[in-house]
Amino acid sequence: MYVERPPGADVADRVACEWRLVSEADTTQLVVPDACVDLIWGPEGLFVAGPDTGPMPTHLVPGDTFVGIRFKPGAAGDFFGLPLQELRDQRVRLSDLPSLHVRLSGLPSPHVRLSDLPPLHVPDAGPSRRLDALRVAVRARLAQGTSVDPASSAIAGALRNGRTVAEVAWDLGFSERQLHRRSLTSFGYAPKTLQRIVRFQRALALARAGVPLAEVAVAAGYADQAHLSHDVKRLSGVSMRHLVSPSG
Repeated sequence: MYVERPPGADVADRVACEWRLVSEADTTQLVVPDACVDLIWGPEGLFVAGPDTGPMPTHLVPGDTFVGIRFKPGAAGDFFGLPLQELRDQRVRLSDLPSLHVRLSGLPSPHVRLSDLPPLHVPDAGPSRRLDALRVAVRARLAQGTSVDPASSAIAGALRNGRTVAEVAWDLGFSERQLHRRSLTSFGYAPKTLQRIVRFQRALALARAGVPLAEVAVAAGYADQAHLSHDVKRLSGVSMRHLVSPSG
């Protein structure tokens, strides 16, 4: 069972959602690129799921429980203490991010320090308590003044709307080299890769809403349905029909 809910209003500019997942079967869940970064508390403890460029299958056994906080594309900023391209396509234990450990060590409530949170299999703390603890720790970390590139939202929005990389750079007053550097730092991707991923996510949302695939291709900015199919397979490893209805 997977459940999402919106974040509090005070962090809505940075956080896309809070979520929890409890596996009810021995299964493999397919995680596909979405330009987001997640802070996750799972059976093996706390880790960061960096921005993906391809499918990330995750094996689950019954009872596996995860809670997470998902940052919006480009909104993690320097929350994790390093440029996001260093987390690309990786799952990194929080304890392996020494800069984050140091910065969190000064929080006024030591019991919610991210670096101190124990593994999820500890019996006296269920998913709700763990999500509460994550929420408090994330707010405390954000209150330290972590920065975000003010252009990140405009970059993602323009690429999602079909502007070319050169057009986005021109619109924002950057050279293409500057846009490339800022995109890597804010999203973990070069602009071309970011464009492919945000377009894919737009197409996926349309398909899940019931829009026919031929119309999805046009609306999301693909040359044709074959182009859509090729890009979906490249990013997810499966067809759009499988993503929309995995058991179909």
